[in-house]
Amino acid sequence: MRSVRLIMPLLLLACLSGGCATSRSLYYDAWEKLGYNKRQRLADDVTAARDEQANAKKQFTSALEQFKSVVNFNGGDLEAMYNTLNGQYQKCESEAGDVKSRIETVKHVGQALFDEWKGEIAQIEDSSLHQKSQQLYDHTNQSYREMVTRMDSAAASMDPVLHKFKDRVLFIKSNLNAQAIASLKGEVMKVDADVDRLIKELEASIAQADAFIAQIQPPKK
Repeated sequence: MRSVRLIMPLLLLACLSGGCATSRSLYYDAWEKLGYNKRQRLADDVTAARDEQANAKKQFTSALEQFKSVVNFNGGDLEAMYNTLNGQYQKCESEAGDVKSRIETVKHVGQALFDEWKGEIAQIEDSSLHQKSQQLYDHTNQSYREMVTRMDSAAASMDPVLHKFKDRVLFIKSNLNAQAIASLKGEVMKVDADVDRLIKELEASIAQADAFIAQIQPPKK
């Protein structure tokens, strides 16, 4: 069982990169045979995306604090401080990539779930049950789309912050002297404001992910 679970992500990667709907269907069917249905997988992937956004929030906050420390340089090893800042920037870039990757996984699984659900509704002959199922589908699908839109917005908010961090990291690298770095003090408020907006976007996205997870998971007994 463990070996089968280990090869599943590789199978999904091959299927998704090939754009094969049939292969994707086989992949999710295989998971269901292991007792891991699409709804649970979507809940798990949304949880992973939420956690990745929380990690990104912490990392961007940490990078901002390091930037402030360098700009407020008051003696010490300036090159070492730059290296720490550059490391923080690199981690931010990596976290941003991880967040976007998790969101794409959510989209793939969500598409598979709602496609299957829609097909099942079409097979319900009882008009009352059909209507109830359609209403539940519409409500859940709308919540899902709002959540993904919020996730995409939060992910997109990381790019301008990364660009500003990169420009300032490169400036510091090229001008490793206290006078040049002191000239960046006026930039702190700009970067601070951008990071603050990003944090709010991430927090809103995390909250919406939590609400969606609670919506699609059955209540615990």
